Amino acid sequence: MIVFSRAQKLFVVLAAFFVANAILAEFIGVKIFALEDTLGLKPFEWNLFGQTGSLNFTAGTLLWPIVFIMTDTINEYYGQRGVRFISWLAVFLILYGFGFAFAAIHLAPASWWVGVAQNQGVPDYQAAFAAVFGQGLWTIWGSVIAFLIGQLIDVWIFHRIRRSTGERWVWLRATGSTAISQLVDSFVVLYIAFVLGPQHWSMDLFFAVGTLNYLYKMGAALALIPLLYLARSAIHAYLGHAEAQRMMHAAAAG
Repeated sequence: MIVFSRAQKLFVVLAAFFVANAILAEFIGVKIFALEDTLGLKPFEWNLFGQTGSLNFTAGTLLWPIVFIMTDTINEYYGQRGVRFISWLAVFLILYGFGFAFAAIHLAPASWWVGVAQNQGVPDYQAAFAAVFGQGLWTIWGSVIAFLIGQLIDVWIFHRIRRSTGERWVWLRATGSTAISQLVDSFVVLYIAFVLGPQHWSMDLFFAVGTLNYLYKMGAALALIPLLYLARSAIHAYLGHAEAQRMMHAAAAG
């Protein structure tokens, strides 16, 4: 009988939750929602780089702040190798999921299934399925490349700050690494998907939307700082303070 240590079980749980959130964020990201309408607020007409509009974001932004928290938590206890491993695993499984989604789109639909949701306002279920799960290749590659670059930058900045501050100021290394990594992530995904992609956004629109997405992500990351400390307390209670401290020192030492 194989017996797993608490540290091993914790890594499996954290990695599974991280990957699940990353995959869900990619798949639900096809939906664009209006933040003001969702919150019941009057539309905020922003004006940036000569562009105006309301606050519209992909539904994936609901989950990315959780991914940031998971990244920093794994970084804290399992170091750079732990974060790199789960980042590459997430990228592989995201591409794996999209691969099967595209395969499912091209399966011949049952004739009765195509119109099964007509009374719900969906006259062609096959077309709806293809539209939701068949995100453009430019969007998929842009998102995956931006995610991976952001993760690698995040883990590097996190440990640079940690070496300078020691174990103090958890919020600083978490927020600082997120601030830099998401600055890159927010603009890389839009540039690949919408500037290089078939829509050929103007640079003014690119900078305006990228800035709004970045401010939203940073606002959410700051709001979730208490969750980072809550996760830290829960991990120390589960592992025991001595074991948690040992893992943190080992992670910091690389």
